[in-house]
Amino acid sequence: MFARLIEDCGTCCEAITPHMLASPFYRGRFVSLIIPTGFGNADYSNLLPALRASQGRIRRFVENGGNLLIFGAGTDRPDAYDWLPFDLRYHHTYGPRPVRFREEDSRYASIIQGYDPRAIECDGSFTGYDAEAIATDDGGCAIVLEKTIQAGTVLVTSIHEYPSRAFLASFSCADRETLF
Repeated sequence: MFARLIEDCGTCCEAITPHMLASPFYRGRFVSLIIPTGFGNADYSNLLPALRASQGRIRRFVENGGNLLIFGAGTDRPDAYDWLPFDLRYHHTYGPRPVRFREEDSRYASIIQGYDPRAIECDGSFTGYDAEAIATDDGGCAIVLEKTIQAGTVLVTSIHEYPSRAFLASFSCADRETLF
């Protein structure tokens, strides 16, 4: 379903399995890489070991201009984000929350376009991070984080909804692709 949504936005999409991601021989050229909700929950996904095996390649992808979008881990594992090139801690608590972007004109605020910002399903919040919190809930808990690493961007969110078409079209398009 997610691949179809991305393709409906006018962008090419390639599904990458955990085995492909972890393989040192796999090479792809992309504008963005999207890590789905629940990647850290072993009951639903076996993606976390592949992310850990690929952490160096993921870092190079971002440093060289790639966009990385990561959704909530879907489990209360303190080490679920240890494959990222910066510190991040996450607390898993599912439910609707108001989501407020620090700046209404933030280039990433369109991720919730079409949703009621007073009650967006989220699967947690970020309790410690070496990134910029660009959206929070009413209690000040971080819901969307942004981190620029050299020429690329890492966007981490606990929003448990599909991103809007407008967001996907802009986040997944660029003048050039980056080698993964």
